[in-house]
Amino acid sequence: MPGPYAVGAVGYEGFVPDSWDCEQLDVEVDGVRLHARVAGQGPPVLLLHGYPETSAMWHRVAPALAEDHTVVAADLRGYGRSDRPASDAGHAAYAKRAMAADQAGLMRALGHPSYAVVGHDRGARVAHRLALDHAEAVTSLAVLDIAPTRHVFGDVDRQLALSYDHWFFLAQENDLPEVLIGGAAEHWLRTKLRQWAGPDASFDEAVVAEYVACFDAASIHATTEDYRAGATADLEDDEASWVAGDRVRCPTLALWGEAGLVGRRYDVLEVWRSYVDAEVTGHAVPGGHFVPEEAPHETVAALREHLGHPGAR
Repeated sequence: MPGPYAVGAVGYEGFVPDSWDCEQLDVEVDGVRLHARVAGQGPPVLLLHGYPETSAMWHRVAPALAEDHTVVAADLRGYGRSDRPASDAGHAAYAKRAMAADQAGLMRALGHPSYAVVGHDRGARVAHRLALDHAEAVTSLAVLDIAPTRHVFGDVDRQLALSYDHWFFLAQENDLPEVLIGGAAEHWLRTKLRQWAGPDASFDEAVVAEYVACFDAASIHATTEDYRAGATADLEDDEASWVAGDRVRCPTLALWGEAGLVGRRYDVLEVWRSYVDAEVTGHAVPGGHFVPEEAPHETVAALREHLGHPGAR
């Protein structure tokens, strides 16, 4: 079993939204310090955020889930208050396989050998890989507002290129993305929130300020490496899994925003059924891309039903 692990309280006054009563921990997994917000008691649920956010994005969902679950909301490597490991030429350090191994180690360190996983955006891609590489640990999977990476890259056209422009910009094999974003980091982040959200979205300004505070030069590079990995190492891993017949083996929930691209472009449930050898359920919810922040009540209701599914191990 991989290790070692070290768990300790954070060494700073970490930000917590007023609505979220949680403990903040730093957990070292194989030399990488991961930051996590933990609350509640009951069956464990791991929440994984997306770009360009942090685990604080779950502030409208986690408190309700923590009423009857142990909720672990983690910052992915390179994001939030977690470490930014050195990158490498092959982008393996920020591949979803490495990120999934981080989260498996985090949950073991916290005493959870099995757990449900809920991911949004990049976190949903990590969750997908986690359910493949660590199938013995993942009891159920929920993916919020994504189609599988392999499927997206296999179906590129003008609509996708214009809507997912950041995928192709951030994946460039030079430092231009870091230089340009670094010159206007807060403007970039806030623009992406507005661009991807639905017309009625309302973000908590204190939470957005936390996103901005964490979006430093090291994180800009690390999160850019996440997208470079998505176009290289992740695609190779996903194709190998597909060819080998490796599929998710636990009940899977897919949610997507009514105003977002995912539901307009894909038959979301049918797409996921080709990647999952178990029941796949789900539906659209109000709003755009940021499902947990734009439609928290609908998200909580769907997750409660999913987490209580008799097929979840």
